[in-house]
Amino acid sequence: MSALPAVRDQSAAYSLLDLIQGSVITQAISVAARLGIADVLADGPLPADEVAKRVGADPDATYRLLRTLSGFSVFEAGPDGRFALTPTGDALREDAPDSMRGMAVLMGHPLLWEDWGHLLASVRTGEANLPKLRGMGAYDFLGANPEYAAVFFQGMGSISASETDPVLAAYDFSRFRTVVDVTGGRGGLLAGILAQAPDARGVLFDTEIATADAPAVFEGAGVADRATVENGTCFDPLPAGADAYVLKHVLHDFPEPQCLAVLKNVRDAIAPDGRLLLIEYVLEGNNERHIGNIIDLWLLLLLGAKERTLPEYTELFAKAGLKVTRAVPTACPVSIVEAVPV
Repeated sequence: MSALPAVRDQSAAYSLLDLIQGSVITQAISVAARLGIADVLADGPLPADEVAKRVGADPDATYRLLRTLSGFSVFEAGPDGRFALTPTGDALREDAPDSMRGMAVLMGHPLLWEDWGHLLASVRTGEANLPKLRGMGAYDFLGANPEYAAVFFQGMGSISASETDPVLAAYDFSRFRTVVDVTGGRGGLLAGILAQAPDARGVLFDTEIATADAPAVFEGAGVADRATVENGTCFDPLPAGADAYVLKHVLHDFPEPQCLAVLKNVRDAIAPDGRLLLIEYVLEGNNERHIGNIIDLWLLLLLGAKERTLPEYTELFAKAGLKVTRAVPTACPVSIVEAVPV
């Protein structure tokens, strides 16, 4: 009787296959988010056919979707055949405290998938491919496609909102008299800062469209009497004389010349004893898994921009007359890079 052939160790190949099929899981999570399955399961476990009935989907297909995502701890299949939310899946609820539903919907959007289909061109050239694909820059494209822009900014907002509490917990803002949040959007971060710093006043500086909801945000946080809104972009002259200027996820959108223009605007406006507080993904420069490395590829593809390491930020700031004093880690992937004028 002949011996059976030796079986190759295929674990490495199948580990790679798991990564390759990650796009399938992305789409599955996105579909679950768009259907609102997590919201339906928020009140307790349900069988797949009842989930399907409530979200308007096919019962068998819904079961197969739930079964697949249960294997990735998004949902949990019980012994009675009902499906329940896990802590991971709970973040797909629209009203979850740190909801990632917006990002899940964005990551499954056909336009975004079309963008990522051209990553090869950006890696070959080192340039953004979106302007070549769309015939216009990323922000012009969003302006020309308001429905997609709403999905895009809601997705980005999912991540940004989840960073507010960790930033507030990691840094003491109470020392400041006036805080200017440059391109701060709806003002959620500034509202949180003012709540932590009861003697400070705040200025939200962004475009009129971006700040439209800010008064309601400030009112809801109980800081409306200490917060004002001024309109402009980060390339315009900034409100002068404040002792704190916040730049959250601003510099990573631009190559060096534009970054220097923004930083010099801050340098021109800041009080002599002021602080610039940059809130960004600060890359470690190693091979460790980090969301900033993924966002870095996204920035390359869409904008021709990049994430940076602390030495890179230190060098960049020095060119604008600013000195990095420290980098403060937070409980989420962003860090707070503090700098002073020199």
